[in-house]
Parts: sequence; structure tokens; C-alpha cells
Amino acid sequence: MRFYTCLCTLFLCAVVFIVSAQERVMTLPEMYALADSNNRGIHAAQLGVQAAALEAKAAYNKLYPDISASLSLSYLGNGYCWDRNFQNGFKVDIPHLGNNLAMSVTQVLYAGGALKSQLALSRLGQQLAELQYQQKREEVRLLLSAYYLDLYKMSNFLKVYDQNIVLTQKLIDNITARQEQGTALKNDRTRYELQLEDLKLARKKVENNMSVINYEIITALGLPETVILVPDSAFLRQEVTMLTQNQWQETASTNSLPILMAQKGVEMQNQTKKLERSAMIPQIAVVAQEHLDGPITIEVPPLNKNFNYWYIGVGIQYNFASLYKNNPKYKAACINTLRKEEEAKEARDNVNTAIQSAYVHLDESFVELRTKEKTLELAAQNYEVTENRYENDLALLTDMLDASNTKLSAELELVNARVNVVFSNIKLKFLCSEL
Repeated sequence: MRFYTCLCTLFLCAVVFIVSAQERVMTLPEMYALADSNNRGIHAAQLGVQAAALEAKAAYNKLYPDISASLSLSYLGNGYCWDRNFQNGFKVDIPHLGNNLAMSVTQVLYAGGALKSQLALSRLGQQLAELQYQQKREEVRLLLSAYYLDLYKMSNFLKVYDQNIVLTQKLIDNITARQEQGTALKNDRTRYELQLEDLKLARKKVENNMSVINYEIITALGLPETVILVPDSAFLRQEVTMLTQNQWQETASTNSLPILMAQKGVEMQNQTKKLERSAMIPQIAVVAQEHLDGPITIEVPPLNKNFNYWYIGVGIQYNFASLYKNNPKYKAACINTLRKEEEAKEARDNVNTAIQSAYVHLDESFVELRTKEKTLELAAQNYEVTENRYENDLALLTDMLDASNTKLSAELELVNARVNVVFSNIKLKFLCSEL
């Protein structure tokens, strides 16, 4: 009874798993669209763009005048007055309720270019955040593409292993029948039984790798764990962009995000240099203030009255300490500008080198594709000849198995070659920031 209970429990668990697991066929563009809306890394980059936009707005608001107001109420104690030699002292009654109201407006007219540099820095920071967001999208798409194509390759591996397992099992059955007839040895069957177990183990490893990759993809796409992604083979039919290496290089020089981000770094460092220089230049501002104070304590005895006064004027401020405090900072900013320029050149060199390597691999993948097409053609011919000989009892089952394995391997290698062509093209698009 307990055995049947356990059996039913296992059956129900299997049914629940099958029902909960959902296969989902998805194309590369659909996967990219899901990543744009669900990927956490991309979402974080979007938040960075929003924060940079608000920082740029805050920097622009610094161009407006500073307006401040203060109000205070206080309790004033009585005073005491002496002669200069602290003799003949007497008490001075002071009205105890004190009040102060002040308003101030300050508008900077000239700050040595500091405000302009801060505004330019904030705008460049916003543009850099947008480039970083686009770069994150490109990186996620490249990673997902690699996973997607690996998943497709492995699904083909499973088909090959399944067919090899069927053929090996058929061979074992044939050897078993011959062994019963006394025309085969037990050792012959043992050899193929070992081969069968190796095939099953290899198939299991492929299944496990597919499970790991599937989890990586659904996590990146924000999908439930029960989703099993099934690649759509339509990507093999997509048109591969046929450009020369120089055309790819020209496209990257204008579109490559690493190059553009490096250029933004140079521009930002130039503004930082101007900002450090502005600290050594006098600042000019218009100032207006309004005061309402009481009581008037500068008179003895104090006057229990409110005193209102205001003024407006132009002020100039210069920090002489900046001549020796900011000078090293300015020199450091100049050196950092040169460093950023070198980094920008290095980024361009790195992209050009990567494109050259990717283009060579793309050309190589086309050669490999043509080779695998010819290999499959020859393997198919060999299979047809061997099958015809086997049906006429002119070939052994082992010959049939070898011919079938060769044909299946050729089919698999052809599919892999096509996948490599697609991925090489995707890699070039990524380097040109066109994914």
C-alpha cells in the first residue's frame, strides 16, 4: 500500500511540474524587447539617466538669483553701563522683546565662467548617462544573443544524441540476437553498452547546461522560473550584413558607444579645467537686502521702536588664497585632460582592433559554412551508399551506425557553422553599437 502511495505522489509531482513548466518560443527581437522593459541592469541605467537629467536641471537653476529670508524673536536682558575705567556704573533698562526680519537677494553677474562650466558639466553628465544606458542595452543584448545561440546549438546536440542512442540500442539488440545464435561475443555487446551509457551521460550534461543557460536568460528577461525558452530557428535565415572592413570601421568611428563615451570624458575634463581656473578669478554680484529690527539698542537708553532700512549694490569678491590653493588643482586638471585624450585614442584603437578581429572571424565563419555544406553533401552520399549496401546485406550494422553518425555530425556542424556566421555578424553590430 505504501508503495502505491509513493508511486501516486511521484506521478502527481511529475504532472504538476509538466503543467507548471511553460515552453515559450521566442525570437531574438522579442527577447531584446523584453530585456529593454524587464532587465534590472537596463532599468538601473534608465534611473541613472533620470538622475542625471535632474542634476542638469539643478545646475541650470543656479543661474537664477539666490533669495533668502530670516525671522527671529528674542528675549533681551537689561544692560549695564560703566565709564571707561569701569566706574560709575548704572543699570540700563532694555525692552525685552526683540525682533529681526531680513530679506536678501543676490544675483551673480560674473564668476569667471564657473556657472557656465558647471552647467556644461551637468549637460555632459546627462549625455554620458544616456550613452551608458545605450551601452548597457548593447551589452545585455550581446550576452543574451550568445546564450540564445548556445541554447539553439545544445538543442541540436540533444537531437544528435537521441538519434545516436536509438542507433546504439538497435545495434545492441542486434548483437544480443547474434549472441544467442552464437555468432557474437558478450564482449562485443559490453563495448556498445558502455558506449550507450556514455551517450546518456553526455546527453544529461547537455540538458544540465541548457537548464543553466535557460535560467540565465529568464532571469535577465524577468520571466518566471517555470518558463522554458525555445529558440526560433528563423534567426538562421536572417540576412547577414555584407560590408567591407573599412565600412565597419567607418561606422564604428561615428556610432561606437565606447568611443563616444571617451569623447564625452574629454569634454567633461575640459570643463573641469575651466571650473578650476574660474576659482582664481574675481566674482561680481548684485546684492539687495531689506532689514526690520527692533528695539534700537545702539542708543542709550535704547529706543523701543522698529528700525527699517534697505540697500542695493554691486559687490566684488576675490579669494587671494586661490592663487596658491587652486593652482595645483588647475595643473592637475590640465594633466587629466591630456590623460582623457589618450584614453579616447586608446578606446578608438581598441574598437578598431576588435572590429578587425571580428571581421576576420566573420570571413572565417563563411569559409567554415561552405566547408560544412560540402561535408554534409559527402556524408549524405556516403549514408545513402551504406544504407543501400546494408539493405542488400553487403554491410554490417556497425558500418550503418558509423555512416549515420557521420551524417548526423555533419548536419550538426553545419547548423553550428550557420550559428557562428550569425553570431559573428552580431558581434560586429555590437562593436558598432547597432544591435
